[in-house]
Amino acid sequence: MQYTLTPDAVHAHAFALLRRHLRLQDFSARCTARMLLAVVFCACARLCSVFAAAKALRAAPSPETVRKALLASLPEQDDLERRLNRALAQDLPKPLRRRKQRLAADLILIPYHGQPHEDEDEVYRGQAKSGTTHFHAYATLYLVYRGQRFTLALTAVRKGEPLQGVLQRLLQRASRLGVRPQLLLLDRGFCSVDVIRYLQAARYPFLMPLPLRGLKEDDPGGPSGSRVFASWKRSGFAEYTLRNDKGRKATVGVCVVCRNERGRRGRHGRRRLVYAFWGLQPSSCDWVRETYRTRFGVESSYRQLNEARAKTSTRNPVVRLFLVGVALVLRNVWVWLHYAVLSTPRRGRRRFNPERLRFKALLLMLLHVAEHWLGTWDDVHTERPVEIADTG
Repeated sequence: MQYTLTPDAVHAHAFALLRRHLRLQDFSARCTARMLLAVVFCACARLCSVFAAAKALRAAPSPETVRKALLASLPEQDDLERRLNRALAQDLPKPLRRRKQRLAADLILIPYHGQPHEDEDEVYRGQAKSGTTHFHAYATLYLVYRGQRFTLALTAVRKGEPLQGVLQRLLQRASRLGVRPQLLLLDRGFCSVDVIRYLQAARYPFLMPLPLRGLKEDDPGGPSGSRVFASWKRSGFAEYTLRNDKGRKATVGVCVVCRNERGRRGRHGRRRLVYAFWGLQPSSCDWVRETYRTRFGVESSYRQLNEARAKTSTRNPVVRLFLVGVALVLRNVWVWLHYAVLSTPRRGRRRFNPERLRFKALLLMLLHVAEHWLGTWDDVHTERPVEIADTG
């Protein structure tokens, strides 16, 4: 039997999910919660601001009314973060909570060129990107399951906040959902003594790239520190002890994967990939490389986040967190539809059909519902009449 997934059904599910967990109330008789979210969905699909989306919809309230309604509907940042995390966990399939899963953590840095809203700690400092070293930072935790990536938790990262506490907060929220980590796939930014000691104390196996520090191979005294592994000629395993400026130590296993470039990306020669791990016994170096490659899908999740994140120039971190959270919730809705509705059941494991619904197509569904309900305003006021050229 064939069924049909309609734009109205997608819009109704996303609206009910966000209104239930964010507890959105009607701002006025003209600006209801449903109309507010329709404008927000339009902004997400068009990649424009909420102001521009309200201006483009004929029957929508004025942009100023929408702005006031949005500010009146949002709670404090900590409360909003808890509500967004409940919305992210709503569509998590129950079978994924029955056994341990591979989890991946990532740090999302959104470039920011303005001033802090109230507190200097609102703006994160990092390496230069997009012409700035200032960012609004968010950490996310993903569940990696057969190519499908469910976002389990989201948290804002403040300036100077240690990544150990950020990762601990994410894992505690996953634990409340009943998701137990089988293996943590982390970015190289989490490779620090404090993070490693926390994961070892909590008995969480992990795998992450090992940053190369120390003297290089061409130094007269030879390589030092973790750069010793970059001089290996063959793949293999070893141990390495990291030290921080406070004198604390952490020992991890090291896997070095040596491969030939073979002209790949215009490069030639020998390439070395250095990984740090703990709590697991790899069967081979190739297994380590292929296992960590499953984390690369998180970068696709980051790209899809930007495909659904409405633009804004506000300095208010609560509004920025709301827009990031809505984009992640919409992406979770898309993943859940592929898992529960669009996949083909069969013996052994279900077959996913990504070609049936792309993420951009889901955003267009939400846009079409908003435009059909509120109408569009595409006219542009001019200073003189438009002369239509005769092409006949």
